Amino acid sequence: MTKNNNNQSESTFDVSESLLDRLADTMTKADLTEIEFVDGERAIRLTRAPAPVIAATQAPTPVAAPTVPAATATTSAIPAAPAAAAQAPAAAEESGTPVKSPMVGTAYLSPEPGKPAFVAVGDKVSKGQTLMIIEAMKVMNPLTSPAEGVVKSVLVGDGEPVEFDQAVVVLA
Repeated sequence: MTKNNNNQSESTFDVSESLLDRLADTMTKADLTEIEFVDGERAIRLTRAPAPVIAATQAPTPVAAPTVPAATATTSAIPAAPAAAAQAPAAAEESGTPVKSPMVGTAYLSPEPGKPAFVAVGDKVSKGQTLMIIEAMKVMNPLTSPAEGVVKSVLVGDGEPVEFDQAVVVLA
């Protein structure tokens, strides 16, 4: 039980267990991490840590195979992190216009599982066309093409984590 004493001349702010239960229930139903209850000049704020994000094991998808650069196609047994690290120098050497991730998140190459990828190597894209989705904090953010061009390479696989400012697609 929390008590808040805003002014020494005021009485203590008693919080009932039923009020706490209702606030906690509201937080759970609305998937909130913080809620504040105000009664005149007195207030109580409840916070909780967000639920941990548990990564599901990714099954191979037919969509991921065409987007893997040819240099790593024979090394499919290598775990995702070393493969991504091995691709980083190649991205720096590759000519073209890199499209970089604007945030830390998870890259999704198609609008939903089992659907075709937004783009594939060799596709012509127009400015503003969706290249992939970057999911961050349960929000799906479309990554759009900054200019017209042709997809020269896709540097990430479906469901792979991406870092801020990481090149994810190269346009020619």
